[in-house]
Amino acid sequence: MNRGCVSLGDVQCGGCHRIVSHSERYLIIEEDDTTLILCVDCSLNKGYAHYKEDKGERILTFFSEGVGGEV
Repeated sequence: MNRGCVSLGDVQCGGCHRIVSHSERYLIIEEDDTTLILCVDCSLNKGYAHYKEDKGERILTFFSEGVGGEV
């Protein structure tokens, strides 16, 4: 299961190992018995996140294409 979250501080990225600071977004990926935390940069680089246009604004989303009926 993938979950997009907002950091309250002291969260470390499992990709680049930097600290995700307060109010910054990050992704939690839970598969079987493992949990991986990725900052926005690592999520974008690994293809778990992307930007899309919505109502004239550029929005960061952790949802893959096709979720919620989108193509």
